[in-house]
Amino acid sequence: MIDIKQIKELIKLMVSNDLTELDLESEGERIGLKRGVGDKHVQFVSPPPVAAAPVAAAAPSVPAGGQDHGGPGGAGVQLEPGRKAITSPMVGTFYSSPNPDSKPFISVGDRVGPDQVVCIIEAMKVFNEIKADVAGTVEQVLAESGQAVEFEQAMFVIKPD
Repeated sequence: MIDIKQIKELIKLMVSNDLTELDLESEGERIGLKRGVGDKHVQFVSPPPVAAAPVAAAAPSVPAGGQDHGGPGGAGVQLEPGRKAITSPMVGTFYSSPNPDSKPFISVGDRVGPDQVVCIIEAMKVFNEIKADVAGTVEQVLAESGQAVEFEQAMFVIKPD
């Protein structure tokens, strides 16, 4: 673990060299620091989703039946017969991939299994892996990476096997 002395040294380095951002990774640990121009205060930036220890959560899959699965404040999703929606089990920020440079966990046309991770939702600085909880083919991706999702908001439409 990076200790406070190392962080203070990094802050001094940033100030003396007029740096606004610093990202370091060493031996599996990552630290990001940002500061405003001319500002003496430095803000610690939480690591990206790949650096956090994810917590697995099964996303509830909702059966078809013409029900609205858009969640509070979201556009409703009318499911075709025989389709299931993978909905968000919490309020948070939706991420389609483990980090911005990676490809999405799943895309339209992909086959998923019940224990397969389909996305990450960040809630209170905790990155939660969301699993499909249903086997089938991805027909729609309804959430956009980096956008907020609501509790029970539909994120994917699956055609079950």
